[in-house]
Amino acid sequence: MTEQTFTPALGRFAPTRLYDPVVALTRERLWRALAVMHVAPRPDELIVDVGCGTGSTALLLNRTEPRARVVAMDPDRNVLAIARRKAEAAGATVRWETGMGDALPEVVGVGAVDTAVSSLVLHQCPMRTKRAILASVHAVLRPGGKVVIADYGLQRTRLMRLGFRIVQFADGFEDTRPNAEGVVPELMAEAGFGDVREAEVVSTPTGSISVYVAFRG
Repeated sequence: MTEQTFTPALGRFAPTRLYDPVVALTRERLWRALAVMHVAPRPDELIVDVGCGTGSTALLLNRTEPRARVVAMDPDRNVLAIARRKAEAAGATVRWETGMGDALPEVVGVGAVDTAVSSLVLHQCPMRTKRAILASVHAVLRPGGKVVIADYGLQRTRLMRLGFRIVQFADGFEDTRPNAEGVVPELMAEAGFGDVREAEVVSTPTGSISVYVAFRG
């Protein structure tokens, strides 16, 4: 699976260089801050950002707790180039890795991670890849370790479903539909996570983004 192609950061219709300005329109500052709040980084913790994109979450984690060790991973070398430039400008210390989410055990080691975080990744993936990423995250977390996922979840209202159509046109209806139908908590439980909960729901012009929190037993 690590050799498979991936959906670009802005889907099929927009260049990667526009990613940050476009995502800013999704009330990004709010939902990303909520995700980092639930991560609650602490000194010396190992935190992995799965599908880190242009590095916004990884950099916010570093700014929130500079003594935490942050590893940020993405298969797209173009977005990682942007992330590295942003980190250099901010003077941030983040370890950047190229790879798909299912390759986490090879990069950080089994049972080595305190917290894993992922934002706006799963909705772009086929079901088999959603499952593979969550299984990989489960494998690298230590017992009691935490996962925080910020992504498009159950679209509860007609307005949110309508807004989410923008995302579906960009990223494909087949991959995005399960998220809109609320599959993420089910997949997290299926991967072996316990205490799965939808901790936050943020309405945006492109549908609602949920923050899910769960733990490895």
